[in-house]
Amino acid sequence: MRKLWLLLYSLVLVVVLVGAGGCVPAKVEPGPLPSISAWAEAVDFGEHFGLICGQQDIGLWVTGEGKVIAVPDIALLCLGVEAEAETVAEAQREAAEAMDEVMKVLKSSGVPEKDVQTQRFSIYPVRRWIKMEDREEIIGYRVTNIVVAKIRVIDKTGTIIDAIAEAGGDLTRIESISFTVDDPTPYHKEAREKAVENAMAKAEQIADVAGIELGKLIYVSEGSTYVPPVRDLYEAEAAAPVPSPTPISPGELEFQITVQMVYEID
Repeated sequence: MRKLWLLLYSLVLVVVLVGAGGCVPAKVEPGPLPSISAWAEAVDFGEHFGLICGQQDIGLWVTGEGKVIAVPDIALLCLGVEAEAETVAEAQREAAEAMDEVMKVLKSSGVPEKDVQTQRFSIYPVRRWIKMEDREEIIGYRVTNIVVAKIRVIDKTGTIIDAIAEAGGDLTRIESISFTVDDPTPYHKEAREKAVENAMAKAEQIADVAGIELGKLIYVSEGSTYVPPVRDLYEAEAAAPVPSPTPISPGELEFQITVQMVYEID
């Protein structure tokens, strides 16, 4: 008789383990083996083998979206200098002198040191390919120093760009500009509220159309999306005619939050 029990256990375990990809083991209290009649009358075999099936396909799943538009109050300027010379020392000296002038402009424009962060500094050899000799040679060195400056008064951005271009001369590099807000918390809060309301409205509509009743809320998750607009600018040249001040349009930002909610179905 016990051999029969072991055989039945083995067969049912194989079937349950193969078919229940979303199942996880649960604690089983030691006790006597269930009777064959109990197996025959059971609705869920997993209940007798310590298995709790995942709920990915149970209940009503809905996704809500919330969007909020904000006006930027900060401009992020990615700028710096790039110098090239026959020796590293000469290239580094020229870059340092030009960068010092750029930093003076930022400071005089009211940008504190804490709002300026070095993003990239590099020294690379400049090579030239000699076709006749089938080789390359180093003809100089290039030094690049790029920082990100946080401009808290957006209306001054164009004037600051012009002053930097003049101060750094031909070595000036202004790579891009992006916009953000100093405190996104209230925008996230508003977008989150809209996302939850949107998800709840969807759940109620689906339940009404399907003729079902919503049970309790059993699962909630959140995701957020925000990509600040980035605009490429130019590599400034002192001799080039540039409108003054350079026109800058911050536009608008969009903060988006999504929530996923799961309801039981009564």
